[in-house]
Amino acid sequence: MNEETHLALTASQPNLLRAWWPAAVWIGLIALESTDSFSAQNTGTMLYSLLTHLFGALDFRTFSVFHHYLRKTGHFVGYGMLSVLLLRGWRATFGHTMAFLFRPFLFRATLLSWLGTVFVATMDEWHQSYIPSRTGTWRDVVLDSAAGLAFLVVAYFQLRQTHAIRVSGSRPSPGS
Repeated sequence: MNEETHLALTASQPNLLRAWWPAAVWIGLIALESTDSFSAQNTGTMLYSLLTHLFGALDFRTFSVFHHYLRKTGHFVGYGMLSVLLLRGWRATFGHTMAFLFRPFLFRATLLSWLGTVFVATMDEWHQSYIPSRTGTWRDVVLDSAAGLAFLVVAYFQLRQTHAIRVSGSRPSPGS
């Protein structure tokens, strides 16, 4: 095999490290946020100090409700992003050469991404159950799993539409 053929084969193979490193870093970030440093008490104290410095006195009860929903929004967005990053990795892993073995491979990649999200959420809450300042709860696993599902449903249909446009060679009209 000459050098030109080797370079062409290498360029056509999926770069799995490039596809998977964002998901690995994101999981590391989730693990970091699962420590005592990011407990509700610690983040609440820092955020309350910052907000009172910027806006003056705040009603603590109102702040507590805001802080709770801010943390749950963080769960939702964080695990939603994880699911999309896992989808990126699975799509690169299956690639075009494996597509015929995994029909429909996009659905399977999406399913594997969601299962990965559920697994990470479960392990995160299990880990938090051993930290005195944290509470591991099944409700957060459900929230994180729902977030992953919601993000993946949007990504799945967006990717299917993009594939349909690419195959047909035309864009759908705005009214259709």
